[in-house]
Amino acid sequence: MRSSRNGNGSDVLVIGGGIIGLVTAWRAAQRGLRTAVADPEPGGGAARVAAGMLAAVTELHYGEQLLLGLNLASAARYPAFVAELEAASGRETGFRACGTLAVALDADDRAQLRDLHALQLRSGLESEWLTGRECRRLEPMLAPGVRGGLRVDGDHQIDPRRLAAALLTACERAGVVFHRDRVERLSVVGDRAAGAVLAGGAELAADQVVLAAGSLSGRLPGLPDEVVPPVRPVKGQVLRLTVPAPYAPFLSRTVRAVVRGSHVYLVPRENGELVVGATSEEMGWDTTVTAGGVYELLRDAHELVPGITELPLTETLAGLRPASPDNAPLLGPTALPGLLLATGHHRNGVLLTPLTGDVMAEFLTGGEPPEPARPFSPRRFPSPAAPVRQEQPA
Repeated sequence: MRSSRNGNGSDVLVIGGGIIGLVTAWRAAQRGLRTAVADPEPGGGAARVAAGMLAAVTELHYGEQLLLGLNLASAARYPAFVAELEAASGRETGFRACGTLAVALDADDRAQLRDLHALQLRSGLESEWLTGRECRRLEPMLAPGVRGGLRVDGDHQIDPRRLAAALLTACERAGVVFHRDRVERLSVVGDRAAGAVLAGGAELAADQVVLAAGSLSGRLPGLPDEVVPPVRPVKGQVLRLTVPAPYAPFLSRTVRAVVRGSHVYLVPRENGELVVGATSEEMGWDTTVTAGGVYELLRDAHELVPGITELPLTETLAGLRPASPDNAPLLGPTALPGLLLATGHHRNGVLLTPLTGDVMAEFLTGGEPPEPARPFSPRRFPSPAAPVRQEQPA
């Protein structure tokens, strides 16, 4: 489908070049739409910090059954999505169907994990309860004090940085035009979104605009008050370590736990990288890596896998997750004609990448989204979060 209203501009302008913006642009271009992306550094964003867990089952939370359906639908798309993307881009994404092991270190954690297991079973999900000995048989590097765990063979992983690079290349090959500049404001003509003005002064015209700027989506000048997305930044600090080749594999699958009430996970890459994360901090726009954050992650990871303190620490980084009031994404048209949202994915941005691309492509071509996506319209929130719009970055 190709629009003809705007002969000199784009059919679709995507504001934001993270993985959500890129997958939206790629899928739009595949549908025959003239597509442009505006972002100073496409391929960056929150994905640079994310660990890449595809954990629809182990990240199940009470009260998020609707989101579970969305997550499961996207997880089911991943193998075919990765095969298509790697063929289109010529790049590997680091997708691993390795499974996840969630473990408990004390009696309280064990009881909490048992409750999660019961919720998973009630929700029709596949997970297996293991004794501590069975957990250590799967992962010999685990601490001797592990009291039990959940084996979830359907929760996998991908390398978000490689995913972003593959999407960037796929977009370029599909004819997506990149404007590597910051968007100064949204253009509204009459009662319709009509494009954007860049910081350098260039004016980009478009028939449809997709706002996919992550945690910054609520700060775009020119947005009418009634369509400002209620997203806020949630800080996450992440560590990367390197497993020396003689000792690999350090872990064979993603391992996660709750230690003293804090979530910690270890994600082993095939290239020897080990990602440890992540804090969850309501700190506004601050992206400082703190000694306290690094200490807490290493302390909790050491209790889970004592040998981790012998590994070289190669990177510390902090990023901002885009969180909505109900921790679920905002997908689809807004009250302003021509403006669509693809933001607010919070901790599930990487997991929801395949489904988000499909959903947005349907909206952009006048189709209907799949059933699991329908509850996540931006219009489900009656009013915008004004403080997000007014706050300035640090």
